Amino acid sequence: MFSKRKPVPRPQTPQDEQPLASPMNPPLDPTVQRYSLTDPPVLPSIRTSSPNGSNADDITRAIDRLLDGHPPDTHPNVQRQPTLRTVQQSSTITQPPPLHYNDRDSQPQMSYRPYQPGQYLAPIMTGETLQIDGTASPATRTAPSLYSSAQSQLHDPFHDPSTPLQSVSDLSHNDQGFYAPSHVSSTSYPSYDSGGTLYAGAPVDHFSHDTEAYTTGHYSPASRRIPRSRSPTPFGNDDEDYFLVGNESFQGRTSGYEADPEKAAIQELYGQQNGGEYARSSGYGSDYHNVVFDPEPETPRSTQFSLPETPLETRHFGPAPTGRVLRRHKTKKRVQLTNGNLVVDLKVPPKLVLPRKGEPETMHTRYTAVTCDPDEFEKKGFFLRQNETGRRTELFIVITMYNEDEVLFCRTLYGVMQNISHLCTRKNSQTWGPNAWEKVVVCIVSDGRKKIHPRVLDCLTLLGVYQPGDHMKNMVNNKEVTAHLFEYTTSFAIDPNLHFRYPDKGIVPCQIIFCLKERNQKKINSHRWFFNAFGPMLQPNICILLDVGTRPGKNSIYRLWKAFDLNSSIGGACGEIAVDKGKNWSLLLNPLVAAQNFEYKISCILDKPVESMFGYISVLPGAFSAYRYIALQNDSQGVGPLASYFKGEVLHGRDTDIFTSNMYLAEDRILCFELVAKKNCNWVLKYVKGAIGETDVPDALPEFISQRRRWLNGSFFASTYAIAHLGQVMSSGHSFARKVMLFIETFYNVLNLIFSWFSIGNFYLFFVVLTTSLEDGSFDMKGISYFNTIVQFILGSLIVGCFLISMGNRPQNSETKYKVMATAMGVLMVYLLFASIQCAIQAGKQGGTVNNTMVLSVLITYGLYAFSSFLALDPWHMFTSFIPYLLLSPMYINILNIYAFSNLDDISWGTKQDTTPETDLGAVIQDSHSQVDVEMLTEPADINSIYEDSLANLRDRVPINDGKKPKTQPSIAEKEQAAKEYYATVRTNVLLAWVLSNGLLLVIILSNNTTDTFSAGNGTSKVKGYLVLILAFTAIMNLIRFAGSTLYLLARLITG
Repeated sequence: MFSKRKPVPRPQTPQDEQPLASPMNPPLDPTVQRYSLTDPPVLPSIRTSSPNGSNADDITRAIDRLLDGHPPDTHPNVQRQPTLRTVQQSSTITQPPPLHYNDRDSQPQMSYRPYQPGQYLAPIMTGETLQIDGTASPATRTAPSLYSSAQSQLHDPFHDPSTPLQSVSDLSHNDQGFYAPSHVSSTSYPSYDSGGTLYAGAPVDHFSHDTEAYTTGHYSPASRRIPRSRSPTPFGNDDEDYFLVGNESFQGRTSGYEADPEKAAIQELYGQQNGGEYARSSGYGSDYHNVVFDPEPETPRSTQFSLPETPLETRHFGPAPTGRVLRRHKTKKRVQLTNGNLVVDLKVPPKLVLPRKGEPETMHTRYTAVTCDPDEFEKKGFFLRQNETGRRTELFIVITMYNEDEVLFCRTLYGVMQNISHLCTRKNSQTWGPNAWEKVVVCIVSDGRKKIHPRVLDCLTLLGVYQPGDHMKNMVNNKEVTAHLFEYTTSFAIDPNLHFRYPDKGIVPCQIIFCLKERNQKKINSHRWFFNAFGPMLQPNICILLDVGTRPGKNSIYRLWKAFDLNSSIGGACGEIAVDKGKNWSLLLNPLVAAQNFEYKISCILDKPVESMFGYISVLPGAFSAYRYIALQNDSQGVGPLASYFKGEVLHGRDTDIFTSNMYLAEDRILCFELVAKKNCNWVLKYVKGAIGETDVPDALPEFISQRRRWLNGSFFASTYAIAHLGQVMSSGHSFARKVMLFIETFYNVLNLIFSWFSIGNFYLFFVVLTTSLEDGSFDMKGISYFNTIVQFILGSLIVGCFLISMGNRPQNSETKYKVMATAMGVLMVYLLFASIQCAIQAGKQGGTVNNTMVLSVLITYGLYAFSSFLALDPWHMFTSFIPYLLLSPMYINILNIYAFSNLDDISWGTKQDTTPETDLGAVIQDSHSQVDVEMLTEPADINSIYEDSLANLRDRVPINDGKKPKTQPSIAEKEQAAKEYYATVRTNVLLAWVLSNGLLLVIILSNNTTDTFSAGNGTSKVKGYLVLILAFTAIMNLIRFAGSTLYLLARLITG
């Protein structure tokens, strides 16, 4: 960029002041050649004869003068006068180029000539340009100062032959670190005693020392590369010359060499040699150099340790960057495709603390762009690292995730790594031992690249597993990338508190496969990657299924594996799913969490062991379960457990009936039934006590209701499917006794299914019967009938309102209503418990078979909960969670069931699948050599910056949108969805007001006995009075209508 030079304030000359030049007023000095701003520089012509008739032309005299300072032995072909002085040079030139010489420079000029308007000035480049054009050849750059001086006159943009010169003594001063040009080799400095004219920019090479001159020059040697200052160059006046002495910069004064350190340096260096004083006169001497310098005020000094006191004006293109400035030095790397697939080995960040170094699996992360369906992984030539090492895989663990945060992710992964450490401590085992980690592979499958939590990626980056960059592509050879595969063996861990754990804490290496799916395609598709893509490559013995948020106990995985090792007929097993209670069990203060804790405990104490004895567990929880890999395989016709399991991925509402769609909301139940009923096989399912997996449960009503909607609908239809396909058990390889037990269990499940179908009616019936029983005179509770009328109406209103709210409304939009209903039902449950206790006491007093049976049933129900819990040596949930579970049981029976059956048409998982492919990562196409070009980070600092960024993200915990889009103008579809939800909410409110108000009217009118309304002598009862009111109101309204119509006829008759 060209910068406009401002005129420099100069002292008044002795001449008379003249007006400025203009077209009507020509300039003062007509000898100064005039230029236009668009004209190129014009050099004066060279005369071939001197004015005094001498045969020597300007070129000859110029060469003689320039060669005056060179020793005679360096120029044998040049005739010179022996009286010329010589100064030794650092190199020689054999054939100097022709020089342009202006004889005006040899004429003494006694006055200072200011800048004339119209005089040509070469533009000065400023700004950030650092590419200096090297106009001279390498030989020229090492030539002597004579040749360099001539070249600088020819090409230097600062050279102006018409500018007046002022003489400087042939002296030097070296008290500030300035060195004479003769001491510096390979420079373009002319000799200070050569007698030649020293033009501005030629004798003092600012390009070697002055940053400002370096950045503004175009003709200095390109071989010099001085470091740029990060601080702006201070300026006094824009048109002032810059002088450099040592490591500091100064600006010149108008008079006196005391203020000019450069001239002072020349004075001291050469003062003793020539024995002269610094010439202060304005005339020209034969021993003086002509140096152009402008008067400049003193400027502030700036070094790397000090900055100017006041901020200097700078120019920026755009706002200054904030925060950490990232460096990304990328270079194109040609990658050879492997079997036509993009496979790249990435170096881990050097800052990664590696307890195990020198091994390829810990020094490099392998990235593979998968461009096929999971079922074709092996067929398309993809492979895994474990196939190259030849290690046998005993345990294959999958961790499925969606958008969970980094705490839940680290909780699960750290628990898995603790279990691997436990396997390495089993010294007496034939399978496990110090190198047990080589037999365990952990596969992390994330459902959607745009859905994963950013800080989870940061955790994987810190572990060395994940590396973002240009190597990740959306398309490879015009084939869409379906998953991004990262393989790495990490040797340390990150605990749930986000602290690093190394081998001194018992951590052993862990082989990790991170499968980042490009699209969100549900959890069942993640399991298809695990079973159908990676499983056939590794051929594991046992497969462990985990969800992010579930933390297995330190030896839970070993306990599950041991069950398979002891019994070869076990095809699947599960452990105990426990609720994460938080630090000091603080999460149990939430009644919803406490109720779920009791529910999970009772299920693991009473339900799972019973089903395990039959050999068929209705559901192995996907959050923590295990399967034998060979037991899941399909037969040669493609029929088997996995085939039935993965039907749920391709069967949608438009492709199948609502029964099948809801059934596959609980696809793990289908897998369990198909595994037990597998043809010609006798696989059983087993519950393993002690294999505990702590999981996080919903702590808010909307999430809890949505979760149970999937569970209830899926379990109901899946149980119906198992009952309807009981005949498959007959074709299995089970023994006759086992088949009988399976039939008995099926009958047991049918009874439970029928009881759950009538649960709402049974609850309301028991509530009405028990509360109405208190109206008997034996309880001595006067006025209890009025209270019963109110509470029974409230319960009925809550049930009706729950129906209305559940139809077409998401729980998130009705959270307040659900909280009110759950709280009201909890209060009614307190009254129901009170009535139950009173009735049990009264029944005990009255005696009899019926009464005793009722009391015994209540005692058995609640007594067995406590007794079985103590028998299992785990009774703490009875003290912490039993009461919240009792109070929330009406919500379980009414709200959850009503919402589930009211939304049978909703077959979603609460997440929307991606259908549009992404294009933000780019694409690559191979060349004729099956190679592609990929940008890779080359500098260690750049690779480390990825590690440092992830570390900062986990440390600062910058809030994110939790997968939500930033607040922007909503689209038309979003506006329509919001309007639809708004209309549904208004509809629900109107229906509630209409139904409840009518129900309240009925309760008020019919609260008393209506059988004696028309009895003789009964008088006017409330019901009779209401009937009279309605009939009279109807009659009056009809009279008004009749009167109005009659008046209309009379008016029409009169007016015609």
